[in-house]
Amino acid sequence: MNRFLLWIDEVAGIEGSGGVARVWLERAAFVFLVLMTLSLPISIAATQIAWLTGMLLWLIRLGLKPRIQFQPGLIDYLIWAFFAWSVLSAAFSYAPDISFDKLRVVSLFLIVYFAYHNIRTVRAAKFLAGALILGAMIPVLWTPIERAIGRGVQIRDFQGSPFEQVGLADGDTILTVNGKKVSSLNDIREAANSSGDKFRARVYHADSYGDIEVPKDRIKDTQSAEAALSVGRWQPGRTWRAAGFYGHYTTFAEVLQLVMSLTFGVLASVMSSKILGKSNSEGRAFFSIRVLAFVLAAMVMALILTATRASQLAFIVSAAVIVATVGSKRMIITAAAIALPLALVGLIVLHQTRGVGFFDPSDNSTTWRETVYREAIGLWTENARNFTVGVGMDSIKRYAVDWRLFDDGRLPMGHFHSTPLQIAVERGLPALLLWLAICFVYWHRLYRFACDDPISKGIVSGVLGGAIGFFVSGLVHYNLGDSEVAMGFFFLMALGLGIIARTDENSLTPDRPL
Repeated sequence: MNRFLLWIDEVAGIEGSGGVARVWLERAAFVFLVLMTLSLPISIAATQIAWLTGMLLWLIRLGLKPRIQFQPGLIDYLIWAFFAWSVLSAAFSYAPDISFDKLRVVSLFLIVYFAYHNIRTVRAAKFLAGALILGAMIPVLWTPIERAIGRGVQIRDFQGSPFEQVGLADGDTILTVNGKKVSSLNDIREAANSSGDKFRARVYHADSYGDIEVPKDRIKDTQSAEAALSVGRWQPGRTWRAAGFYGHYTTFAEVLQLVMSLTFGVLASVMSSKILGKSNSEGRAFFSIRVLAFVLAAMVMALILTATRASQLAFIVSAAVIVATVGSKRMIITAAAIALPLALVGLIVLHQTRGVGFFDPSDNSTTWRETVYREAIGLWTENARNFTVGVGMDSIKRYAVDWRLFDDGRLPMGHFHSTPLQIAVERGLPALLLWLAICFVYWHRLYRFACDDPISKGIVSGVLGGAIGFFVSGLVHYNLGDSEVAMGFFFLMALGLGIIARTDENSLTPDRPL
């Protein structure tokens, strides 16, 4: 036990002097930081429990001596100003009760402070980077396994079938019948026979899930399930969009882009140091080229299987930024040679899964965005109040009908699918300008970092690429409003800025400003 505690102290940079209570609180806070990091790509519930517990322990630690003297920097002022304006916007919201409740998501930025002030050494930062990559590999490795097993029943050639009556298309997948999971036609028949004149089925159709009611009048009383349901061919469904353990493919793709960028940043930096003949004395087996190459390849395949175009484009932009930052000319050529066939595979999977091209103006999601973007800009510029303080976060949940949003109710209600636009409409122009200032100052801080350690350089470059990728995908996704994605973004902010601070000072100074 003592050996384990000494190891924690060494990795976390915890000094043994200064009181037993302080040491144990710092140990416990770091352990929960590690648990939060491991859980982040897997479960939002586990991540939030670990974060809130660790945050509470850290807040208690702040009351003990020696006390941490905070020295706010430019990013601190910008982050807190952004939060303060969000509070002001909630106060002027058309639906203040809803908007104030939404501040719980906005307050996720506190993860930056919890993680940053518990990353006391470069070694701790490297350990947490490895923990994040390791945690992400769990859903990544499960993705092809789940695809190989299959899910539900994909049906084809079902003329005269009860499924033809309700408009199912060739290749649609039936996931459940009357709430029960099905894996064969016989499962469908047995579950359907347990109901009355109709049975309820959950179906995956192209790019969406839906529930349908199917009449039973065409089900035949025969021994064969194929003949009874008039289905010519069927197989386990394998065309859904990969979602990891989150339950939503966009969330999984957005978090995956951030972790992939971190992984690629370290890989590119280590490879570049090898090419240029620099030493890598601080490297560990986990950050070896072979291990990172395998991890990145697995993540790329998982991202392709999400069929999420914005996140895929975001990673391409991120990879270009990383290569330009740490790569050599040989690496640039190699990266281009690898990217081209992967892009081709991605296009094939995208067409098979969603039936659309990468840039497809006829795609429903594209036309949906064009409509809501026009409506959002019109709502934002309707009057001075909306333009300055916004309409209030999530106020459209109450007033979408009154404001005739989403094509006057003809489109499914949601949000505006763009982080900058969502901020502008909900919180006003000052909030948008503050958010852009946070991004640019943050990017500049990461870009300026330079050191001889390839792993540290790679982590910071990967965080930079991921942050720019986050911004790019955020142009068509409201990823800042997705709790899982926002937590990943803010954790990586703490990781990148933490390495910069500890490398610059080469000492234990958790009170350095952001």
